[in-house]
Amino acid sequence: MYKLSRSRIIIILAICLVGVFFAVPNIMPNKDSLPKWWQPISLGLDLQGGSNLLLEVKLDEVLKERMSSIEDSARQILRENRIRYKSLTSGEDGVKVVIDNAASRAKAANLFRKIDEGIMATDEGTDGLLITYSEVALNQLKAKVVDQSIEIVRRRIDELGTKEPLIQSQGTGRIVVQLPGLQNPEQVKALLGKTAKMSFHLVDSTAKMSDAKRGMVGGKYKLVYGEMGEPYFVTRKPVVGGENLVDAQATFQNGEAVVSFRFNSLGGKKFGEVTKNNINERLAIVLDNEVISAPTIQGPIMGGSGVITGNFTIQSANDLALLLRSGALPAPLEVLEERTVGAGLGADSIKAGVIASVIGLIAVVAFMVAAYGLFGVFTTVAVFTNLVLMMGALSVLGATLTLPGIAGMILSIGMAVDANVLIFERMREEVKNGRSTRDAADAGFNEAWATIVDSNLTTLVAALVLFYFGTGPVRGFAVTLAIGIATSMFTSVTVTRVIITTWLNKFKPARLPI
Repeated sequence: MYKLSRSRIIIILAICLVGVFFAVPNIMPNKDSLPKWWQPISLGLDLQGGSNLLLEVKLDEVLKERMSSIEDSARQILRENRIRYKSLTSGEDGVKVVIDNAASRAKAANLFRKIDEGIMATDEGTDGLLITYSEVALNQLKAKVVDQSIEIVRRRIDELGTKEPLIQSQGTGRIVVQLPGLQNPEQVKALLGKTAKMSFHLVDSTAKMSDAKRGMVGGKYKLVYGEMGEPYFVTRKPVVGGENLVDAQATFQNGEAVVSFRFNSLGGKKFGEVTKNNINERLAIVLDNEVISAPTIQGPIMGGSGVITGNFTIQSANDLALLLRSGALPAPLEVLEERTVGAGLGADSIKAGVIASVIGLIAVVAFMVAAYGLFGVFTTVAVFTNLVLMMGALSVLGATLTLPGIAGMILSIGMAVDANVLIFERMREEVKNGRSTRDAADAGFNEAWATIVDSNLTTLVAALVLFYFGTGPVRGFAVTLAIGIATSMFTSVTVTRVIITTWLNKFKPARLPI
């Protein structure tokens, strides 16, 4: 024990220096000028203030849209197979079709099941079939919609440049968005409230509102209104979908703000064919079921790109471009709850955490010095080293520190001396049994190692369970606790060992000062 190799000492000191290096940004005054790889610990919403939004994914809207699509597919199947039917209607619960002939009904049921994976066609009696998703497929669809919504929300938040946002699901169909440092969430709410579903439809210029009121417009066309309330009769099925869009940017054309867009190869090909075959016809650009522009096709546009014009300001053009770039939400979002945490409250939380940490540190140091004398001072050095390594590790991982995270750090301060207590008590026993100073010190480290591993391993398992099953602040507590366990084992055993070995070799004491 008292003859540690030079290479081993160098490795231990190198690890400590690396920890100090990555912990330094946390005490530097000008943190904004630091490179990305050398950043301080990010503070959570409860420490630096910010906004908390609870969003609900409107899954019923998705189901209605899916059922409407299934209705169109079912109608096409019935026509292609010449199956006579009385009525075909869609709702949130499913698509209902009435077919008098039993053989035709059975044939149609088999064909309907091929529309999509998980589709069921059950006989309702009274000559009716109900087309729905199975319960398993329905749950998978809902989970997929929520996951897609989280991903799109994350893209939009990232485009805004908000630092360290927390975006995660809560329960079924809800999303929590925490934005540290953002005191005014109105812009975020406006962006998240738009589904940004853009599509291109041909306009039927011959249809009139009077025809629509008499029910003479339908089937191929539907009625959509513009920004100023003007009616447009557009094709139900888009000629080009927004999913083919790959880029959108706010630019200027003739001194006015516009949004330029670009399609992928498939979308560009479709767009070129539509503009080539429908010269002098109007093409409506529909965003979130509202016509934002309906220009006349002057000639073929074969480059796969175009421009959206309108009464845009620079801000609205940038917002629309951002929405189109980040992608369309699969379902509308509703803000159920909004909370804003002031920066002053966060500062108070940090102050309280610092006070608690200092009190805990003083209490631990006082106990160790009183109980173990000089070796207690050595432990104090190891505890401070543990804190520095913990801060460095959190900085490297880019972890976000919250109030529960501070609690985990404070708990780690107390746990950091557990291993030293076991080691020193073992040394006392060995001295009482008549062993020499050096042998007793050596036995203290070697014999207590198994117990140290057992005690810390059980706590580490508990931290992993909290991280796996917990969410938000619970995970923050688990992360800091796990890192504190790892760094405390290193400092309590290796750093303390280097200090005690150096002291023994230099002063060659006749007895241990414990």
